[in-house]
Amino acid sequence: MHRLDAAQDYALGLFRIVVGFLFACHGVKSLFGVLGAHGTAQAGAWPGWWAALIQLVAGGLVLLGAATRVAALIGSGSMAYAYFSVHLPQGLFPIENGGEAAAMFCWALLLLAFTGPGRLALSGALSALRPRDSRVGAVPHA
Repeated sequence: MHRLDAAQDYALGLFRIVVGFLFACHGVKSLFGVLGAHGTAQAGAWPGWWAALIQLVAGGLVLLGAATRVAALIGSGSMAYAYFSVHLPQGLFPIENGGEAAAMFCWALLLLAFTGPGRLALSGALSALRPRDSRVGAVPHA
């Protein structure tokens, strides 16, 4: 066993928190024009406003570790769409078409969709609070 294996779930949890925070910040920037940029999304406009809303909601859920896999998959898909529809027509490689952030978010969120939230997740804390019945086939009381 490698020495770092013991911290793997915590590293994944910290990775999830950072990726979720940064993704949500993109949504906040586009929706509300804060964090050093003007709001670029007009309410209800396709795809900008909807993409920003996905970034904010999915980023917040990933950050908290609630419904992580679903939120990460939706966020990853939105970034793939952004890359192929907005950035790829400007050039093949992300470095030349300005799509580095879209590509990185797409792959980072896809990784979280497959791995789950790791430690420090709200879903893990909530499931730990639920009482468990150790009997096989036991039906919970109503």
